[in-house]
Amino acid sequence: MNLLDRYIFKSVLGACIASVALFGFVLMLGNAIRDLLSYVLAGQLPLTTFGELLLLLIPFVVSYALPMGMITGVLLTLGRLSADSEITAMRAAGISLVRIARPIIILGILGLVTGLYVNFEAMPRSRLQYKRELANTVRTNPLRFIVPRTFIRDFPGFVIYVGDKSGPVLQDFWLWELDGEQRVSRLVRAESGRFDYEENENVLLLTLVHAQIESRDPQNPEKFIKAPLVATFEKSDQVRLPLDDVFGRASTVRQKLMWMTYGQLHQEEVRLSAMTVPPEQAKDHAREIMKVRLTVQEKLQNAISMLTFALIGVPLGIKVSRRETSANLGVAVTLSLGYYFLTVMVNWLDRMPEYRPDLLFWLPNLMFLMIGLWLFRRLERS
Repeated sequence: MNLLDRYIFKSVLGACIASVALFGFVLMLGNAIRDLLSYVLAGQLPLTTFGELLLLLIPFVVSYALPMGMITGVLLTLGRLSADSEITAMRAAGISLVRIARPIIILGILGLVTGLYVNFEAMPRSRLQYKRELANTVRTNPLRFIVPRTFIRDFPGFVIYVGDKSGPVLQDFWLWELDGEQRVSRLVRAESGRFDYEENENVLLLTLVHAQIESRDPQNPEKFIKAPLVATFEKSDQVRLPLDDVFGRASTVRQKLMWMTYGQLHQEEVRLSAMTVPPEQAKDHAREIMKVRLTVQEKLQNAISMLTFALIGVPLGIKVSRRETSANLGVAVTLSLGYYFLTVMVNWLDRMPEYRPDLLFWLPNLMFLMIGLWLFRRLERS
């Protein structure tokens, strides 16, 4: 690389790193609020564990932030260079647009390699470890998530409220059982109760004292034409509330396809392809194989988009010719959202493997690449 190449390369690289950090921070904040904030406020996660979980989130958010950071960095840098007439000076000196774009293309190739590693290795391993660590941490003291004077919605189909708690002993206990439409079908209120934890089966055992049960019409629980059935009892039998559906076990956290490495995805496809299924299950089986192929293609195309965005960002950045960060950032976000929307549309075809959605995943990158080449030619001729 000569001096000009190093200048452009370092400028774009610095802007890309800053952009990835910005988008990564936003994505990490959203994931932390969704997954961890309630546990932290409830005192379930020590700050050290919270910090470790945030570190494990980094590869996950980086896998999405890399393409957005690439296009943003290229647009910001070339927009500034063009606005300062530096691009005009380079072209007046006889330097072609392709020559100016060379260090950016090299950066795009490096980004592609980085994206492949993050998507197929770093992100799957860290994401699975993140889920296991979270399950382990909460499971060490599962009673901590019972927070007094808080509506607890962690159990599917139930809402729990506890007026006060002293260790496993509960006071002023309320439980609302919900139907499939999230309507209250049964209400349980008890003067006191007790939660015990059975570690071998990972379940909470609930015993209620001085309780009253109000059962409503299962067909239409929100109509009160008929009085609900009410029963009282001094002490209830133990009710088992499984925690696997809430927090899971570290050893049984289900590994989703997106959390698999390339080797694991290949093994999964080989396993599914070798299976012999009856004719009536052939369509569902083909769909399962297609899901694996779509996952591989999604990860691959996400990495390739680094190079595609670098190419399309060169003519766009020069054409925009603005120093304003907001204008370039708006263009970058619009392009990124358009790209991700196209990939989501392809994912909708997972139920129709006959249309080969795994091959259609190439369409967004090819479209953006063709647009970039067309803009290159127009700009080169101007």
